[in-house]
Amino acid sequence: MTFFNEMYHDGEVRPPYARLEGWTRAMPAELRQMKQAEAEALFRRIGITFAVYGEGGDPDRLIPFDMFPRVFTQDEWRRLERGIKQRARALNAFLVDVYGRGEIVRAGRIPGQLVYRNAAYEAAMAGFVPPRGVFSHIVGIDIVRTGPNDFFVLEDNCRTPSGVSYMLENREIMMRMFPALFRENRIEPVDSYPERLRRTLASVAPAKCAGEPTVVILTPGHFNSAYYEHSFLADLMGVELVEGQDLFVEGEFVFMRTTEGPKRVDVIYRRIDDGFLDPLCFRPESMLGVPGLMDVYRSGGVTLASAPGAGVADDKAVYVYVPEMVRFYLGEEPILPNVPTWQCGQREDLAHVLEHLPELVVKEVHGSGGYGMLVGPRASAAEIAAFRDRILADPDSYIAQPTLALSTVPTFVAEGLAPRHVDLRPYCLVGERVELVPGGLTRVALREGSLVVNSSQGGGVKDTWVLAE
Repeated sequence: MTFFNEMYHDGEVRPPYARLEGWTRAMPAELRQMKQAEAEALFRRIGITFAVYGEGGDPDRLIPFDMFPRVFTQDEWRRLERGIKQRARALNAFLVDVYGRGEIVRAGRIPGQLVYRNAAYEAAMAGFVPPRGVFSHIVGIDIVRTGPNDFFVLEDNCRTPSGVSYMLENREIMMRMFPALFRENRIEPVDSYPERLRRTLASVAPAKCAGEPTVVILTPGHFNSAYYEHSFLADLMGVELVEGQDLFVEGEFVFMRTTEGPKRVDVIYRRIDDGFLDPLCFRPESMLGVPGLMDVYRSGGVTLASAPGAGVADDKAVYVYVPEMVRFYLGEEPILPNVPTWQCGQREDLAHVLEHLPELVVKEVHGSGGYGMLVGPRASAAEIAAFRDRILADPDSYIAQPTLALSTVPTFVAEGLAPRHVDLRPYCLVGERVELVPGGLTRVALREGSLVVNSSQGGGVKDTWVLAE
């Protein structure tokens, strides 16, 4: 399998990377190692860490940061931006529909059981339309590239996509360490993201909001793997970071406990899962949520971003039908195609998957973080046999996709520069308007030959540049 190298094509340096070749050649190994140590020290000092649940060792692990940036031209970015916005609109239209009349199911465009029997479908949201008709306010679209003009959507994240703090801090650290690079290259800024996020959240204030909306971020607490990001965004947006115990319901509203007495809250950017939001509506044993929150939400006293039940739109089995959503709701052809996908719950697809397991990537429908998946070409015969048994035991829980020839970007390794596979997660904000900053989180598979970019599986991150015109 041949892979598209985003810097070198047909033996020539591609134009977006033209000014980086000299930069790398002028950097001796000693300077590179010194700069890498400097970057790690900055990450550690700032506190940019993550945890992997179920593992011992360091609970505050540094995510590996690679100093070689990934670069897009303005034309490439414009196409990506149009496709991402289109997809975010369609996903939100789908959510309004399936919690309402379910026209797309009635029209036979998507099987009803995939929606209404989905574990992520929240019956408590049936018949409710959130402010401005937005269920998913921050949509993380994972995109892979296989050629100069070939981009595919790998998956959608409509609940609480993480990683935006790395997008912002990668840029900050690169600008600190290599200011000359930013003088020589005209790069679109990403530092407007926190203000755009705050504006998006304020724009979906509930019907009963009077005056300037009060926005808070609801976190499960400092033991959560993404707690750094929660506190980081709260600081940059100038809003309070709260836990469930800091909020309470009284009458038709939610209030925050402060040293000056209760303060009404209008918009909650929640970073906890649906099941923990309100023990009176979801899991009764939850200590992370706010009793009575859903009653206030449904009565127009507060907005939750993103809405409970938004996860039914990013289920991996529902993903297959997103191009159809674009056609059904928007009357347009998808700008960014899906990766071809087989649903193991369908007899013909299952037969194909079982016959070609060594060639395919198989994923759990509800899996995430690179767990619960089989990369056929990298798996042993024993691993393939074991996965075959898992699929046969519960075929509805698996999808399969071809092993894509993910593009590579030069990456600093012990021996110097070497190609490593990457993906991209831009963050699309949906409120009064649909917008995103020019860039995103580039994740890189640091292990040679690996196609798994998740940080929990040994992946790292890069700064993502969009060149200004």
